[in-house]
Amino acid sequence: MDIPGGDYVFFGGMTLLFGWLAAHYARRLAAGARALRAGGRAPGVCVRIESEPYNRSDARRYVFSFRTPDGRSVEFEDLATGAVRVGSQVTVAYDPAAPERTATVAGRGNWSPVAQYVLLVTGCGLAAACFAAVLVFTAI
Repeated sequence: MDIPGGDYVFFGGMTLLFGWLAAHYARRLAAGARALRAGGRAPGVCVRIESEPYNRSDARRYVFSFRTPDGRSVEFEDLATGAVRVGSQVTVAYDPAAPERTATVAGRGNWSPVAQYVLLVTGCGLAAACFAAVLVFTAI
């Protein structure tokens, strides 16, 4: 069944979705880079792993916790490899001026936080650009 204008809605929606994802990951990339430059480091631990609905094995959220030098406990979500389990010890990099917004896992055995987010921004940005191009050529 062909819906008039359905192509425009689909490709427009995909452009918006991947554009939003690219912007989201770009903000996270900037926060991670800021954390690495600021030089704050602390030992941290994986406190929980949340499975997404329907228990898909590829959709997990890793939540980490660490303490700042002033004793404040900070929890944050970050990317992690499948080797990370609840209780795994990690090194956390953060900006002491804003630890809640900039904390990132930056230890050995993990990809560089900058490299992870550069790949995500690049992939989502390219996908958004491709869907936008198809949308434009469909409209012509």
